[in-house]
Amino acid sequence: MFQQQTGYEVKTIAVGSGAAIAMGQKGEADVLLVHMPDDELKFVQDGYGINRRLIMHNDFVIVGPKADLAGIKDMTDPGAAMKKIADSQSLFVSRDDKSGTNGYELTLWGQLGITAKGQSWWLSTGQGMGATLIIANEKNGYTISDRGTYLTFFNSKAIASVLMVQNPTVMVNPYHVIQVNPDKFPDIKINAAGAQAFSDFMVAPATQATISNFGKITYGQALFTPDAGKTEASLGSK
Repeated sequence: MFQQQTGYEVKTIAVGSGAAIAMGQKGEADVLLVHMPDDELKFVQDGYGINRRLIMHNDFVIVGPKADLAGIKDMTDPGAAMKKIADSQSLFVSRDDKSGTNGYELTLWGQLGITAKGQSWWLSTGQGMGATLIIANEKNGYTISDRGTYLTFFNSKAIASVLMVQNPTVMVNPYHVIQVNPDKFPDIKINAAGAQAFSDFMVAPATQATISNFGKITYGQALFTPDAGKTEASLGSK
């Protein structure tokens, strides 16, 4: 839609939010679409990013094997569920890739005072969400996913993992668009005009309407909720 409307050619580089922010810090991107709020704020505060705007949100979910050895099915407190996984030493499969989802996992462990990394029941994939879901499914482990990716893989029968824990107003996963600050990179040609155009496009009413319907036909529900003009605080809490 953006290319058709503006004539700009988009080169999309799909990486975790941590890697995307790192690219922005090197001037290797013009604009970021990321979901790692604390790191995003630091990125802007350090002068690497400008015009951070809320675009949409979905939510995180905890999924796991039907046998549910940790006994977390239908819980709504993600922290309590993660504690039960740790206490029962049930296998937890982590992206461990500095992505927004990995950041959310680390936040939960941190709130519990648990260092999961290095434990016999904690497994690092170092891979993206899709690969991590497949590995968790194959090994009968638990993992954290964004709802959209989980639904994509579950509905296509790529995985049989069951949705265990959900709480859309608590496990919030907001996405922001951030332009890379061209003044930070005087020796690099940042496409500032293109970045501004993309940022404006993402909050435009027609784009927000498309976001509100994306996934409904395939999954019976929208995969994202459009949020242009809202504040992150109004969405709930992580």
